[in-house]
Amino acid sequence: MSGDLRIRPLGEADWPAVIALEHAAYAADGLSEGADALTSRGRSSPGTCYALDQAGTVRGYLLSLPYPPLRCPDLTRPEERTHTSTNLHVHDLVIAEDLRGRDVALGFLRHFQDRAKAQGYQRISMVAVRGTDILLRLLGYRAHREVAVPPCYGRRAVYMSTPLS
Repeated sequence: MSGDLRIRPLGEADWPAVIALEHAAYAADGLSEGADALTSRGRSSPGTCYALDQAGTVRGYLLSLPYPPLRCPDLTRPEERTHTSTNLHVHDLVIAEDLRGRDVALGFLRHFQDRAKAQGYQRISMVAVRGTDILLRLLGYRAHREVAVPPCYGRRAVYMSTPLS
């Protein structure tokens, strides 16, 4: 990862930038979940959410929360409860458009996996949207086609997971 980028815990003051990045990444595809639902996920597990910082500006984020295996949040509703699980679900990973294609997301994911492992999680799951399942397979994630992903994730959404060994 570039030397001027650093990964740090997501803070309360970061939410306006996170909401703007999420909207820019997903609104055109109808996948933007809105501020209330988005913030509810991050606030349900602040110790597992991170900001990608460049000179004091949020240039990306990763929201994750403990979630039962083979299940995922419904994008249309805020998170109403906190789950206890050894599965850590990556709800969202967004990188600013001008930083994409420079291995930034891969570095972010590796950092996240190291932190998840250190926190005692045994598995990471996520819903791949817009064809990202191809990349996730290369990173060792397995598709679980038996999991019915809510329609709010889009037609090509695939639930995926990988063990943390």
